[in-house]
Amino acid sequence: MRILLIRHAEPDYVHDSLTPKGRREAELLSRRLCAYHIRDFYTSPLGRARETADYTLRALGRTAETLDWLAEFRGRYPDPVRGPRALAWDLPPRLLAANPQLLDPDAWADAPLYAGGTVREIWDETVRGVDGLLARYGFRPGGAVWLSDRNTRDTIALFCHFGISMAVLARLIHVSPVLLWQHTLAHPSSLTEVVTEERVSGEVSFRVTRLGDLAHLEAAGEPRSTAGLYPECWTGVDSTDPGTNGELPWEL
Repeated sequence: MRILLIRHAEPDYVHDSLTPKGRREAELLSRRLCAYHIRDFYTSPLGRARETADYTLRALGRTAETLDWLAEFRGRYPDPVRGPRALAWDLPPRLLAANPQLLDPDAWADAPLYAGGTVREIWDETVRGVDGLLARYGFRPGGAVWLSDRNTRDTIALFCHFGISMAVLARLIHVSPVLLWQHTLAHPSSLTEVVTEERVSGEVSFRVTRLGDLAHLEAAGEPRSTAGLYPECWTGVDSTDPGTNGELPWEL
């Protein structure tokens, strides 16, 4: 089985939609996805993800099922500097270094740093969402592996957001999502591909074959968006997201 985790195209966070560049990205992405023989489509309920998906769905004459739990990873925690509603997936690097439990795949959501917030609640929601979705295709958790009596070569596509896509990926490969949130980036309209490996009959592991792939933009000469990427060198601005006046979209 193949799972495509697709981040929405360049966002206009203020209006929960796409920028003009984002619409160009979504169009180029749709041309690529039309060749993927996707069995089922799923989307976040948020406008920027649905608008991205619409380009592909219209081209194929298909529809997508909306999954509420794909609406970005909403877990928050009280931070003494940034306030009581800091996002779990946006940690200053010093906090990661000071809290090694955050890298434990089984205990990260219960780290003292997140105490008093909603991180555990939203992670449990995510786990239920991932497990429930995979159960539709005959997969069930089995400790270090996933179990399946009817693995297939089908492809499914999830149009969503960076934070939640890395949380989904973390569940699939059994790592802490904090590791992925802090040390990877899926640019807008990028494609992350995960495929099953069934080396023992009925025992499946997931393997990442692409992460944040932008071949559809590169082939067309379309620059990548910097939304979600912090400045490479210190500028005094904490985010490069367009349309946010240098501030992260705290209210998702």
